[in-house]
Amino acid sequence: MERRHFIKKAGAAVALAGVGASMLAACAPPASNQENNQTNKNEETNETMENKEVIAHYVLFWLNDGLSEQEIKDFAGFFEELKAIPTIKSLHYGRAASTHDRDVVDNSFTYNLLVYFDSMEDINTYETHPIHLAAIEKYSKFWNKVAVHDSWLN
Repeated sequence: MERRHFIKKAGAAVALAGVGASMLAACAPPASNQENNQTNKNEETNETMENKEVIAHYVLFWLNDGLSEQEIKDFAGFFEELKAIPTIKSLHYGRAASTHDRDVVDNSFTYNLLVYFDSMEDINTYETHPIHLAAIEKYSKFWNKVAVHDSWLN
């Protein structure tokens, strides 16, 4: 519960800071037409980026029982190899966290992977990219289960 309250308070603080900054910017006169044009371009870019959907590719990996801690750490090489695929917008991975045990929490996986793409074309390229296929072939001996979740995010 403490975490939920912190998140709500932090979100409210960020929202207030954004409103305050916007109000200050609206009250300040532009220094020149060039600066005004640049401000308009930045606003358009920010608006486009905020409203643009991206694809989130979320993957959970359950590694085989009996692997040493070093083998589990070495498995991260799989993710590092994927970073070379050019259609990836961003890539993040990590081990399951030891959060509080609750009915809704599933920390049974070993690693998760979160990759963002700008388009369906980009994720389709990723799925069949030689680097991706070679990494799967090289590292699939380490896992016994994989679950993939792809979503459009605003």
